[in-house]
Formats: sequence, C-alpha cells, structure tokens
Amino acid sequence: MKKYFPLVLRLIVAIILIQTLRFKFTAHPDSVYIFETVGLEPYGRIGIGILELIAGILLLVPKTVWLGALLTLGIIGGAIFMHLTMLGIEVNEDGGVLFYTAVLTFTLSAILLYLYKKDIPFINKQKN
Repeated sequence: MKKYFPLVLRLIVAIILIQTLRFKFTAHPDSVYIFETVGLEPYGRIGIGILELIAGILLLVPKTVWLGALLTLGIIGGAIFMHLTMLGIEVNEDGGVLFYTAVLTFTLSAILLYLYKKDIPFINKQKN
C-alpha cells in the first residue's frame, strides 16, 4: 500500500483540479459569480483554469509531480485566501464544499510536495 499511496494522492488532486475546469471554461454561473466577486472575471477565471489544467497534467507525470504540487499550492492557496477575505466559507449556499475541497487539495498537494522533494532539481543538485 505504501507504494501506491503517492499515486492515489496524485490522482485525487489531479481529478479535483481537472473536474472543476468544466465550470470555469463553460462560464458556469457559480464560477462567474466567484470570479466577479474577487474582480477577476473573465480573464482570471480562464487563466486560473489553464493553470489548474497544467498543474493537473504535471501531477500525472512522475518527473514533474513536485512542480504540479507546487503550482497547485499557489493556485489553491490563493483560492483559500479569497474565501477567507472576500467570499466567505460558504458560497451560494454550497455548505462550504468549495472551501473544504480547496483545503483538502492544498493539504494533499503539500504532502505530495514533501513526498517528491527529492525530485526538485534546484534544491537537490547532484555533486560530481
């Protein structure tokens, strides 16, 4: 099981990131509302969607998991910040699902970055 744990975490985070893209790219009213509230509609919604797609792909490629996790931490950290400062925990009576999903995604990405820290090239340079 220990062997598959990182893969399961990678899949969970990638699926969360990628499944939310349909809301961003189809201009779902909830997504538009969120990005209008924080002043980033429409370019922020589309741009963040593209970054989430890139992060999801990076998480699925073994050599770039660290980069996908780092990118996810940045994106989702921003989302959590927006929830705490502008949106609130509950958005459009969702019971806090978006916020708690963001916290879960952030936490799992932090764990992934820790698990794959040996792959970060500028931290772990090989000495010849």
